[in-house]
Amino acid sequence: MTTMLAAGVNWFHVLVVQGGVIGWVIWAMNITLWGLIVKFLMDFRRESISPDTLRLELDEMFEARQYREVLERTEDDPSTLGFIMHSAMGQANYGYGAMERALEEAAEDRLVRMMRNIEWLNLIGNIGPMLGLMGTVLGMIMAFFDIVAAGGSPDPAGLAGSIGVALVTTLLGLIVAVPALSAYAIFRNKIDASTTEALIASQEMISVFRPTPKRG
Repeated sequence: MTTMLAAGVNWFHVLVVQGGVIGWVIWAMNITLWGLIVKFLMDFRRESISPDTLRLELDEMFEARQYREVLERTEDDPSTLGFIMHSAMGQANYGYGAMERALEEAAEDRLVRMMRNIEWLNLIGNIGPMLGLMGTVLGMIMAFFDIVAAGGSPDPAGLAGSIGVALVTTLLGLIVAVPALSAYAIFRNKIDASTTEALIASQEMISVFRPTPKRG
């Protein structure tokens, strides 16, 4: 990273200093991006959405027909599995159909909330390149003004350096966009898979309340 450019400026100076105000904004977005990625890694683990330990506890309670204990156990559980199971069990007095509807609505509600949170990654991934392009266009405009100020015969080395610096913001925008959009896709798939797993597990557990068809 200390390789010297033709203009005698190192990469650190170009990427951090000469990006201008737009460059600083993009760097701030980059820091925010990695903070969000770390947060989502903690929040959207499989054990945070569909924990195996909770599944085993609930299975044992259902086998023992401890339905009241299931409702109490899931009341304050922060996981998606606990949330949708508590919603379903809360409708047990209204029949299996009401439980199934509550289960699906709770799963959809939790999925939408999680997807809304990671939407920040998608936003950063799309805004980053646009800010970079704006900085590049602004730099090119200033370079053309330099040509006019020099009477149409600017110093080639100086002009090339100005254009190179103008392109820096595009590079910075891509540095933000690539990990942001990649992380967004990974988290989206992970959330969808874990939520589906929790939904299927919950449906299997409440199936004990499904009415038995009467024989003719």
